[in-house]
Amino acid sequence: MARTTAPFPTTRLRRNRRSPALRALVRETTLTVDDLIWPVFLMEGENEVYPVPSMPGVQRLTVDRVVTAAKEAADLGIPAICLFPYIEQAVKTEDCAGAWDPDNLSNRATKAIKQAVPEIAVMTDIALDPYNINGHDGFVVDGEIVNDRTVEALVKMALAQAEAGADVLGPSDMMDGRIGAMRAALEAEGHSHVSIMSYSAKYASAFYGPFRDAVGASGALTGDKKTYQMDPGNADEALRLVERDLLEGADMVMVKPGMPYLDICRAVKDTFGVPTYAYQVSGEYAMLQAAAQNGWLDGEKVMMESLSGFKRAGLDGILTYFAPAAARLLNG
Repeated sequence: MARTTAPFPTTRLRRNRRSPALRALVRETTLTVDDLIWPVFLMEGENEVYPVPSMPGVQRLTVDRVVTAAKEAADLGIPAICLFPYIEQAVKTEDCAGAWDPDNLSNRATKAIKQAVPEIAVMTDIALDPYNINGHDGFVVDGEIVNDRTVEALVKMALAQAEAGADVLGPSDMMDGRIGAMRAALEAEGHSHVSIMSYSAKYASAFYGPFRDAVGASGALTGDKKTYQMDPGNADEALRLVERDLLEGADMVMVKPGMPYLDICRAVKDTFGVPTYAYQVSGEYAMLQAAAQNGWLDGEKVMMESLSGFKRAGLDGILTYFAPAAARLLNG
């Protein structure tokens, strides 16, 4: 589309910035509560919360407390909540069998939320790291994170989560071929209605540190995740991964982290035109919160500006720990 702007003073671009009303009329990007997905952390116990020190304002919640959080989210108009379990080191295993236990922490929380707050969508995480004594997203054999055996386990995990009532499955493992295997299994087992939001372009990022604290994976991790998560220097590879996951049956795709990878977000949306999301990850959240608490930044303003940036990059939604606070501001 050709764009022509008359020369100054015929064109004065400041005219449309003169008042809040005019700025609202010409605003190109609008953030709404419908754009928010709230990630929450689960823990065992009853009526307990545990603050995550590296993520100010974020807490681990017992199942009863996460049901209350889901009610809060629904009341605020947040359409979806995403569950991440904290598993004690003592119960992590080499075989990761807890990952597909129908009564594991995540599945119990899903059932409880869907019973109490059926209108909210429940998204889950599919990866072995919360249950893996080695801290990796896949099985470790002789120091190697093996792919195909891991995919078989992830399929069992996906089916258990679908049986528990999850609306959206979030495979975050970055194993090759897992989307096709999950989609085939879901169809075969009568779960054709369950959506998959694939973590298609998940980078091996240093911004995940506080999250690993929150789910208890930091101390368990041996080595790094660079053999399966993406190299931060790659962009074309992200498009190949997204295309592959779409062809295998992903309904939505995600870029992770968010703010350092907005170029990838825009490229994915422009190339494929599919529902595209980003995860404003724990490190992004923590650095904004830390700066705000030190008085270096206006917390509310940078929160909203960062979220608007995701929308301006073409995204359909954002997973963000800011979701409740942002929703309250958006609701006035």
